[in-house]
Amino acid sequence: MQPEKHPKLTMKDQWVVLKRLLRYTFPHKKSISIALVLLLMTITGTIIGPLIIQTFIDDYLIPLRFPEKEVLIIALSYIGIQVFIVTVSYFQSLRFQEIALKIIQQMRIDVFTKVQGLGMRYFDKTPAGSIVSRVTNDTEAIKEMFVSVIVTFLQAIFILFGVYITLFTLNAKLALYSLLLMPIFLTIITVYRKYSADFYQDIRERLSQLNAKIAESLSGMGMIQAFRQEDRLETEFDDINEKHYKAGLRNIKFDGLLLGPAIDLVYAGAFVVVLGYFGFMSLESSIEVGVLYAFTTLLSRLFQPIQQVMQRLSIFQQAIIASSRVFQLMDDTDIEPEQKEIEEIEIQDGKIEFRDVTFSYDGKTDVLKNISFTANAGETVALVGHTGSGKSSIINLLMRFYEYEQGEILIDDVSLKSYPKTELRKKTGLVLQDPFLFYGDIESNIRLHDKSMSQEEVIAAAEFVQANQFIEQLPDKYLQKVTERGSTFSSGQRQLVAFARTIATNPKILVLDEATANIDTETEVAIQSSLEKMRKGRTTIAIAHRLSTIQDSELILVLHKGEIVERGTHQELLSQKGLYHMMYLLQNNIAEDVM
Repeated sequence: MQPEKHPKLTMKDQWVVLKRLLRYTFPHKKSISIALVLLLMTITGTIIGPLIIQTFIDDYLIPLRFPEKEVLIIALSYIGIQVFIVTVSYFQSLRFQEIALKIIQQMRIDVFTKVQGLGMRYFDKTPAGSIVSRVTNDTEAIKEMFVSVIVTFLQAIFILFGVYITLFTLNAKLALYSLLLMPIFLTIITVYRKYSADFYQDIRERLSQLNAKIAESLSGMGMIQAFRQEDRLETEFDDINEKHYKAGLRNIKFDGLLLGPAIDLVYAGAFVVVLGYFGFMSLESSIEVGVLYAFTTLLSRLFQPIQQVMQRLSIFQQAIIASSRVFQLMDDTDIEPEQKEIEEIEIQDGKIEFRDVTFSYDGKTDVLKNISFTANAGETVALVGHTGSGKSSIINLLMRFYEYEQGEILIDDVSLKSYPKTELRKKTGLVLQDPFLFYGDIESNIRLHDKSMSQEEVIAAAEFVQANQFIEQLPDKYLQKVTERGSTFSSGQRQLVAFARTIATNPKILVLDEATANIDTETEVAIQSSLEKMRKGRTTIAIAHRLSTIQDSELILVLHKGEIVERGTHQELLSQKGLYHMMYLLQNNIAEDVM
């Protein structure tokens, strides 16, 4: 799979993403209001502190007047303000953290829910590691924005207004001059956001590629070691890692230029201007030292949150890029096929009919061409053909993994698109060539966490397909632990569990995608009788490479390059001396050689 490519975000795009991101705060209006009140109380205490010191300097320290009661009140007031600030800041920070965690929790649920509803086309083109990166790394970056950036931004706004109001009460003329700092800050922020978006987008994509490569390596570790591909994978990983390093270093250099020295330079200039102003003022008239202290202290308090905002712009920019990637996934239109559901419609007999179905995965090359056949209730229709002939595509359409545009598929003479998804999944049993077992135990893998299914039904299903023979020999029997993908069981054992899982739901339609391909000869013989019992009273669509397993099928379809080239029973196809006959002879010859 090729690495994902994402369009560059313009400033307008970033604002759209931010507004959409802020919608996640709407359900938390009450908590946010409380947090804002606590933040306002903290800022108020921060501004009052220097004013108390100014009063002490001008009214008591300079005149050398120290009435014990009044000085004690000032000291206790200042200490009380500091304790108040620390206490309220704790609860304010805790409240914002809680809101951020709830927002990310909901966002991850939304993303995961979206992933569950995506169609197979999306997974065909998107590496699994990239999807994992969006659900974990990207949402984590968004959380950091809510935890630090939003709080710092709101704090800066409150302090900005509070400090400027106070500065104007101390010295209106100098406070007016100080307003000239705002355009400088806005210019730095605008320049940073304009150029840093590309840097962070590059970093997120490289991180996504790293996750994709790791996921691919872990899932294919057996094959990597078997074919000695460790060096190649290591080289590829090192190449991606090096590009991620260079992208990060380039961004660090850019951050170091604009977010550190630039702000420090502006602050130093403003501080010199303030001191120079008061210096010139002292030549004409006396100035109050307390006012000078309060003015310079408040000015530093003004720069502190602004500097924090600038420093956290990198986190903000990362979060915007991460959000755009998450929203791109959530807006993806490659959703699973939708059903035009008819209420209270059920699959009764399981008759299947394909009428002139043509299908393409990419919209360009047809992998199925005018496919037509009927599987009557209780019959078995087998699909045979060489690799790429279209057998699995028929299964994919019947299971509604992909949408088809041309032709029609009917079940019990009703369009496949008319059945509710729950009805289709409930009445259709699927067994794949490589069965997937979930982490847990054997019982949970058979019942698939269906609480309505009793343990007796689970055991009965296992006995039906003769899976109980190996399960009963396990130390913990049905509670035997199943590791990821069932790696501790043999292919045949995994397949038997899959058979039991399918039969436990008592489906009307059976879909067997080369279900006996990975089973040894002894196990295959053991489950053939079970398969016959499974097929009785059920419509079965079976893909098979071993022709010996489908000779009793009522209809065998031979596919070649997406078309049905032969159809009939086993004997009818042999008498035609066509492709099926050649396949049959080939398999018999191979069998004889092996013997």
